[in-house]
Amino acid sequence: MTKRAYDPEVATTVLIVEDDPTGRELLELHLGRAGFRTVTAADAASAWRLRGRADAIVLDRMLPDRSGDDLLRDLRSDAGTAAVPVLMLTARASEVDRVGGLDAGADDYLVKPYGAPELAARLRALLRRAQVADRIVDGDLIVDRSAGAVSRAGVPVPLSRREFDLVLHLAARPGRVCSREELLDQVWGEAFVGTDRTVDQHVAQLRKALGRARIATVRGRGYRWVAAERA
Repeated sequence: MTKRAYDPEVATTVLIVEDDPTGRELLELHLGRAGFRTVTAADAASAWRLRGRADAIVLDRMLPDRSGDDLLRDLRSDAGTAAVPVLMLTARASEVDRVGGLDAGADDYLVKPYGAPELAARLRALLRRAQVADRIVDGDLIVDRSAGAVSRAGVPVPLSRREFDLVLHLAARPGRVCSREELLDQVWGEAFVGTDRTVDQHVAQLRKALGRARIATVRGRGYRWVAAERA
């Protein structure tokens, strides 16, 4: 599997998880000025739904529905976000709190109040270290993220941009059931106006291109990517 380093010339999407509206707006402002794209969540549940859109996450440790530590453990156990850089924010400056956040899976820790330049610099450093996987290799199938292309046994598979994004989302989460609602949100985006049938139609096209065995239907729940050794 090849790797690609963080490219400062390519806009990076940061998921901001912060329940305080003022703090959230300041983070959006600071990161926007530093050249990052942002999406925001006010609680852990919203952050979980948006996790697939994040290249990096800025996470407040104190959230209204559950702790940031608990959310972070779930993110680390999910194949799609296990390697996503996470910068944890907190008002607690004690060593015990810092160690707790790092033990939960944070890559770095920043205590409030923070300086905007330091925030951006720490995120850039985390992204450089992350070295995001450039390709997913699954048996004879290669999903090339940077090229936006899929090949099977060395032969290019012609796909639309949406079909490619759908393959990428599923293949990055082998064995995990992805609901139609999740796929519409993460692949088509929140602004898309459509129905579950849209997902079904695209999956049908992908099965023709990749073989039916690669995408399994989980009745009443959604779709699951089947790794090559089980296909």
